[in-house]
Amino acid sequence: MKKILFSILLFISVSTGFVKSQISVEEISVSLEKLFGRLRSASEDSGCLRINDSIKLLIESYVASDRIFTHTFSNLKYLGQITSSDSVIKIITWNLVLNNEPGRYFCYFIRKPPDGGANNIYYLTHLYDDKQILSDTTYIQSDWYGALYYDIRPFHEDNRKCWVLLGINFSNPMLTRKVIDVLSFSTENKLIFGRKWFDSGKSVKFRHILEYSSSAVITLRFRSENSIVFDHLVLLPPSGFDDRLYYGPDYSYDAYIFNNGLWSLSINIDARNEQK
Repeated sequence: MKKILFSILLFISVSTGFVKSQISVEEISVSLEKLFGRLRSASEDSGCLRINDSIKLLIESYVASDRIFTHTFSNLKYLGQITSSDSVIKIITWNLVLNNEPGRYFCYFIRKPPDGGANNIYYLTHLYDDKQILSDTTYIQSDWYGALYYDIRPFHEDNRKCWVLLGINFSNPMLTRKVIDVLSFSTENKLIFGRKWFDSGKSVKFRHILEYSSSAVITLRFRSENSIVFDHLVLLPPSGFDDRLYYGPDYSYDAYIFNNGLWSLSINIDARNEQK
């Protein structure tokens, strides 16, 4: 009964109090830390969903606040928070793992408009599924594939501004996907994911996807503003199945290097040679 009462009071305070600026960002930080703690210890899906609803209400208010680009939660391990170096894009992400229902991704993109004024806020969500992330098409807000983004870099090409994203997808418990994608905006300020920009030597793709066994650990990171380095993936012995479920790193590295208007794949690079 006490837990139910707490949820009701929290819902009321979030939906009314914060909008009236009665709850500070510091108070939101404390509330979110408690909620994520409760989420980790909850055993029933119904309880997880209720707690997550409260988290979402707080995040919705936070991303609409005037401190969104100047503040970062330092106490929230399970909340992704990244801001582009040009301070134009901020991304807030988290995922919800459930026992008897598909898990879910939650993501907010916050964009400072080029002409000033109020920030543009884009809310995205996606259920865990085993669909492959396609490399030959663009995605929009409504058909987003679901990911937790952990790095972003602004980029200019052909007088068009975009942002290169690095993310991870856990939808299949046996298969992990890491993705290099491109974020841009249409003339109507709609989100667009993907750009025909990644030359593998065989074809030019809209994004690059690394698929490998969930038991493996690989690196995908920016080495410089114009290079992205990642583990080279191979079929791991003793498996005889040529399936991405059995792929992992062989401790050599590949990279995409921006050259002549394309991100071109380079095999077996020296990842120790850090470019500043």
